[in-house]
Amino acid sequence: MEKAIEVIGLVTHYGNREILKNISVSIPKGMTTVILGGSGCGKSTLLKHLIGLLKPTKGNILMFGKDITLMKEDELNEIRRKMGVLFQGAALLNSMTVADNVALPMREHTKLNESTIQIMVRMKLDLVDLSGFEKYYPSQLSGGMKKRAGLARAMALDPEMLFFDEPSAGLDPVTAAGLDELILKLRNVFKITIIVVTHELPSVFMIADYVIMLDAGEAIFSGTLDELRASDNPRIRMFLERQPEQETYSPEDYFRIIAGE
Repeated sequence: MEKAIEVIGLVTHYGNREILKNISVSIPKGMTTVILGGSGCGKSTLLKHLIGLLKPTKGNILMFGKDITLMKEDELNEIRRKMGVLFQGAALLNSMTVADNVALPMREHTKLNESTIQIMVRMKLDLVDLSGFEKYYPSQLSGGMKKRAGLARAMALDPEMLFFDEPSAGLDPVTAAGLDELILKLRNVFKITIIVVTHELPSVFMIADYVIMLDAGEAIFSGTLDELRASDNPRIRMFLERQPEQETYSPEDYFRIIAGE
């Protein structure tokens, strides 16, 4: 398995609270890797490290043969040009049309002339089934269309890696399934490395080639989807089978809770 990203001994704190606890995982090249886990497990924090938005307390992240944790901002920006990111809320600029949102990375980071940029914008919008919506503003789009427009912008510079932060958040099941199909198409057509942060099990089972599962800031699993299904780890079984966590109290604890102590 050729590695696209290698995370080694990653530790992160918010104040005095340890969020990521000595995480060491690898992300394979040319596959879709899902970072899975419940709310508050640290998966979005891990994503922010992978795209260089956060610096860890300690540890290393190797990407394109370099350690991005040691890079200065200008070096990181060079690496980021090889990445596309679809943030949870799509992060479109409301004052700009869909076409201008998609064109923005090209205008900022390339020397393409405007006519070429417009051709590229139409190609990217066609890729995500938004042809004809160039002149619309984000406020005129549905939630699913905003995600697709954000994805077109993430693909603007033909990235080698594509990151998704909770792509199905706020979408109905049919729209979410359509976005999953689009993720599969991008992987199959462009052979790029895709990293998806989610807790949505239907999406995981549909798109994942490889899975990393976090629990309370620790990596408790990394492997294929079949290996995840076969795992007998009780924390994994609880998550996959949607079992509520059982709280156990002693009689003394119970009476203190009832008494409001």
